[in-house]
Amino acid sequence: MRRRSLAILSTAAVAALALAGCSSDQSGDPEADGTEAPASLCDAAAPEGDAVSSIEVTGEVGEEAEATFEAPLEMAEIERTVIVEGEGDPLEAGDYISYGATVYDGESGEKMGSEGYDEASSLPAAVTADNIFGQALGCATPGTRVAFTFPGQTAEDGTAYPSQVYVLDFFESVPTQATGEPQDLPDGFPALETADDGTPTVTVPDGFETPETTELADSMVGDGDEVQDGDTVFVQYLGVKASDGSEFDSSWSRGAPTSFPTSGVIEGFTKALVGQKVGSQVVAVIPPSEGYGASDGHELQDETLIFVVDILGTMRTPEGTAAQ
Repeated sequence: MRRRSLAILSTAAVAALALAGCSSDQSGDPEADGTEAPASLCDAAAPEGDAVSSIEVTGEVGEEAEATFEAPLEMAEIERTVIVEGEGDPLEAGDYISYGATVYDGESGEKMGSEGYDEASSLPAAVTADNIFGQALGCATPGTRVAFTFPGQTAEDGTAYPSQVYVLDFFESVPTQATGEPQDLPDGFPALETADDGTPTVTVPDGFETPETTELADSMVGDGDEVQDGDTVFVQYLGVKASDGSEFDSSWSRGAPTSFPTSGVIEGFTKALVGQKVGSQVVAVIPPSEGYGASDGHELQDETLIFVVDILGTMRTPEGTAAQ
């Protein structure tokens, strides 16, 4: 059986929280629950053990792996082993990566599915010392393949997760800002400046004329996967009011990229995403009619909005499911 779904590793991440006894706020602060954070990603890597050492993995990095083991595989903790060593710069805490994963049921030995090997089948993932990617990869380098075991767990909400075996390929680190070819914005558009870390600043010109429908302009053009209607995107963005240039929302201010379905945002924002390629930076000027104009009482109901959107990743909606 084959499936393409965020659930393959996200369920493991949920179960990892239960395994580690982390607090439900998922703040990323290990001291909040009395545990001590590993000193580095190298220290965060799970140990090798008898269970994971008994798994035979075949196939090339970048393709779905084949793992064979005697089922049911007895496992008491997360264990990992390096199948293929990569090369290049090692991972650091807080990096985002592109990856591929193949997952097996630890009880039956059956392949449960994979993600990340087909176009737009996974989103970039954060690697920290206290999440499943950090435990699996440690301070690995691009091109590394690891296998790791994940014991069956029951989450705080009572959901049971079966024991699983993963083969994880670390492809490359993913930038957290647009990297496409710079473009000049059209006359009449807001002025845009970008700091070295990617943080954008928008200046609304005097006498700025607001449009009747959403107007778009590329400030960078990427060459990655094209965002399709219904995709889930991974982005950085800044939103300001056209009336006074003040910021009302920003992933940059929160300190991390974010993800959401293209169907889950205002009409003008959807227009800024669909048809664009990963690596692009888009400036969108959105009038109230395609923003929050129909939301009675919303603080932005009468505002024309200006968004700067860095498109960092996109993932197709898995077959048989609908975007939330």
